[in-house]
Amino acid sequence: MMSADISTSYLRSFSSGDPIVVANHVTDDFENNQMGVFGESIKGKTAYIQRLKPFLAKFKDLRYSTSNIIAEAEKVALAYDMTCSVDEHPIRMQGVMMITISDGLIRERSDYWDGLSFLMQTGMF
Repeated sequence: MMSADISTSYLRSFSSGDPIVVANHVTDDFENNQMGVFGESIKGKTAYIQRLKPFLAKFKDLRYSTSNIIAEAEKVALAYDMTCSVDEHPIRMQGVMMITISDGLIRERSDYWDGLSFLMQTGMF
C-alpha cells in the first residue's frame, strides 16, 4: 500500500469511533504531535489509545475529507476538512497533517489546526 493510501485510510478510520481501529494504523512507538495553542504530544501506541478514547467520545460523528495530498516515499502531507459535533455544536475545521510511514504503519503525525476556530464554534470564545 502506498504512503498516501495508508494516510487516508488512517483518517477514514476515525469515523468508526473505535480507538483500536484508529490505532491499528500506527506503530508501537507512534508519535502524535498536536501543533498549536492546545497542542500536546504523546508517544507510544498504548498512550495514543488512551487519548483516543475520550477524544472519540467527545467528537461525535467525526469525519475527515482530504485534499492536496503530497506524498514522497514515506512522507505524506495532506490538507483536510474535519467535521463533527462537540457538545451538540457542529464543528468544521481545516488543518494540515504531516505523516511519516514506517513498514506500512504511521510512525509520526504532526497535526496543524486552529484552536481559536474550535473555541468559537463551541461557543467557548
